[in-house]
Amino acid sequence: MTTLHIVDDDEAIRDALGWLFQSRNVPVAGWPSAETFLDSWRPDTAGCLLLDIRMEGMSGLELFDRLLSKGCRMPVIFLTGHGDVPIAVGALKKGARDFVEKPFNDNELVDRVIDALAFDAEQREREAGQAGLAARLATLTQRERQVMELVVAGRLNKVIADELGISMRTVEVHRSHVFEKMRVKTAVELTRLLTGAA
Repeated sequence: MTTLHIVDDDEAIRDALGWLFQSRNVPVAGWPSAETFLDSWRPDTAGCLLLDIRMEGMSGLELFDRLLSKGCRMPVIFLTGHGDVPIAVGALKKGARDFVEKPFNDNELVDRVIDALAFDAEQREREAGQAGLAARLATLTQRERQVMELVVAGRLNKVIADELGISMRTVEVHRSHVFEKMRVKTAVELTRLLTGAA
């Protein structure tokens, strides 16, 4: 499981939240300020951000805006006081995942965070799969790509040979190379791979 990053300048709240999530086997990292989290954030930082809106120095909203400008897509859940609800709703429109009003229900908060962590993990897995597919597609020659497109369109080898003006044997060789490079055994698998990533 990826990590929950708790950013709150109140040490007592950070400790209480840390204990709550650790008791539910959620890995936690605590940050005393928006600045310390921002300094350590990297594009591959995985998990979920539980972020207090009002803090000394940089506010939670400012941190959120800075992270967005850096391309961060980690799910963010804001902790808000009652008067901050309109601000939190504005953050949702910018892409925050959720907000939780204080005082909050422990179980509800943990459930929302676990959902956000699962979402982040799925998103990263999907992106890794797409990057892997793009890398495999990049290994194909132009002719192999043409053959692949016709195979996926359901054309038989003889039809592909006629359309491309090459011999059936050459089509079979290209088809074999495509299957090998794309790591599939059948045209059905190849179609699923390409349409699943679309």
